[in-house]
Amino acid sequence: MEIVKVAVIGIAGVVLAVQLKEQKSSVALYLSLAVVLFISFYCLSRLDTVLELFYKVQDLMPIPSVYLSALLKMLGITYVADFAAGICKDAGHAAIAHQITIFGKLSIFAISMPVLLALLDTVEELL
Repeated sequence: MEIVKVAVIGIAGVVLAVQLKEQKSSVALYLSLAVVLFISFYCLSRLDTVLELFYKVQDLMPIPSVYLSALLKMLGITYVADFAAGICKDAGHAAIAHQITIFGKLSIFAISMPVLLALLDTVEELL
């Protein structure tokens, strides 16, 4: 029940940050950032399990490693962009958060282009 631990830590951090925000907003922001970083590093510690699963899928299926590598990169970009945008929004900088989100989407699009081209080549060969 790892999710329960993470949820309790998150809710406790939010409750403390809301109470501190009335007195010292900068301390509340730092507390929120600390909770977010703690949860993020906890998630990173679980990444080994996910990578093992990807390697097992790669061994079981004849999928070129380029495709799985692109998928992992896209996942990483998604999480990092969402994490950074969330922190910027919490700090009151929605415009910066929006730009980070746009850059993340463009980065994913750029990484996915070789996969899309390979798919189009496969379709062309079938026709």
